[in-house]
Amino acid sequence: MLLTLHSPADAIIGQYHLAVLMMSPDGHILEKTDKLSFHLLFNPWCKDDVVYLPDESLLQEYVMNEDGIIFMGTWDNINSIPWNYGQFEDYVMDICFEVLDKSKDALKNSEVDIKQRNDPVYVSRMVTAMVNSNGDRGVLTGRWDELYTDGVAPYRWTGSVPILQQWRNAGARAVKYGQCWVFAAVACTVLRSLGIPTRLITNFSSAHDVDGNLSIDFLLNERLESFDGRNKRDSSWNFHCWVESWMRREDLPKGNDGWQVLDPTPQELSDGEFCCGPCPVTAIKEGNLGVKYDAPFVFSEVNADIIYWIVQADGQRQKIRVDQASVGRNISTKSVYGDYRDDVTQQYKYSEGSNEERDVYKKAGRRVTNEITEPGQLKLSIKPSRPVLGTDFDVIVEVKNEGAREAHAQLAMVVMAVTYSSLNRGECKRQTISVTVPAHKAHKEVLRLHYDDYVGCVREHHLIRVKALLEAPGENEPIMAMANIPMSMPELLVQVPGKAVVWNQATAFISFTNPLPVPLKSGVFTVEGAGLLSATEISVKGDINPGQKVSVKLLFSPVRTGVRKLLVDFDSDRLKDVKGVATVVVYKRHIRSLN
Repeated sequence: MLLTLHSPADAIIGQYHLAVLMMSPDGHILEKTDKLSFHLLFNPWCKDDVVYLPDESLLQEYVMNEDGIIFMGTWDNINSIPWNYGQFEDYVMDICFEVLDKSKDALKNSEVDIKQRNDPVYVSRMVTAMVNSNGDRGVLTGRWDELYTDGVAPYRWTGSVPILQQWRNAGARAVKYGQCWVFAAVACTVLRSLGIPTRLITNFSSAHDVDGNLSIDFLLNERLESFDGRNKRDSSWNFHCWVESWMRREDLPKGNDGWQVLDPTPQELSDGEFCCGPCPVTAIKEGNLGVKYDAPFVFSEVNADIIYWIVQADGQRQKIRVDQASVGRNISTKSVYGDYRDDVTQQYKYSEGSNEERDVYKKAGRRVTNEITEPGQLKLSIKPSRPVLGTDFDVIVEVKNEGAREAHAQLAMVVMAVTYSSLNRGECKRQTISVTVPAHKAHKEVLRLHYDDYVGCVREHHLIRVKALLEAPGENEPIMAMANIPMSMPELLVQVPGKAVVWNQATAFISFTNPLPVPLKSGVFTVEGAGLLSATEISVKGDINPGQKVSVKLLFSPVRTGVRKLLVDFDSDRLKDVKGVATVVVYKRHIRSLN
């Protein structure tokens, strides 16, 4: 007998149990089978499902693909790392449902919670709350102060599966530690596993507006150091990651279907919980900030003004720079056609300076400035630089005189190390000089940075920030320029020669050369890949001297066919977050027939 079950498109997702009884005509049970169970998921291939996505190429990427690319760096120097989502690895789906079961709502009233699990709005919002551990039994604890000794540093993770496994094995105790891209990647794994089309988004120059005034205010003292004159936590991050999930919004007016922003990084409370979204991307573009959920916060992440103030010794504030165009740049996601970047900025905002943009700002309550300031005689800029970590390099600050008379000015330059979330990690160099610039000429000041100048303060994201302040008689106000200089990382080479066959042993060769002028201690490679092998650590014996090449060999047996990615991370005492990846095509085994 063949029994076919047809589940309704709005069925509750979860684990179902099927019992089969064979009865005699007089009502006695002859045979009982009750150990059959299955998971029922959202179905984006089904037209009646609220997560229906009518494009097979998008479904293959946003539901089926276990390999991802996460974009990082700065808006003008974008780099990427590979990520193993691993949503089809053994027991991952069970863990994802356990994440839902450990939510506050489920623990408080499981019956009410389960009845709402046919709604992707409810489920996805719960996932953003449960991926972070703030206030609940969530998966990951966030940390941004680099004190990671009692856990795993965020930059060392290369996939979601070890994180989810560790959470479950510890009895739903939070895993240490995550930052925005790790939170977003784990959320992407959980949502894809549940059948919701999901993609990871990186917003460059992302604003964190605490008080909702669509303005990020930075107070600096006269030494260009951050001034802690008030307890406001506005900030601007070089990049910030969240996810988008595809669904119909039957709880909102027409026009809000499609991609929804979901941000699992714990930043601000939403309805009393550290969660964010789902918020329609179309609502952000049109400035409709009254729709659920968290539209004002997401809008400010891509649209806020940045205002810099100098706080003088007497406490007076002087506005030195208003930046209305820097926030929300090069918003990026992995292309469905390969491992390269798709720019989705136009889905979030209209073109800079367009009439549509001005209309959106007015609707959203962001001020639109029409004032025309008199251009000054002097212009200040910092030339972009692409140094390699471990080398000496120059920072060039240019003062241009566009006036008809000679100009005299005081130029202050500060070089500091910062994290990707703009936390100051120490001053590398400072210089103040007097400059004289002839009419219609430019003066270039070269600031030489040696390895010893920055090695003591540059941290995990290898990011240098240069600030320059120019003060001149005759200029209305001081002129400020700022530039972020990301340092290039050395290459990690991963090779898998020969033909890989499922269940047959394959060999990976991993090599790395120390680019620093000092030895590296406690070197360790971490290797993983969906369908290839679970996370494996290989320690390097002894020190790695300057210029020394270290090579390791790894044997593994692929467990699934198809195009796979082998991901490698290298960390040591002085050099961290070095990534490498190899594509491995795993073939089926050919079984010989016996005559």
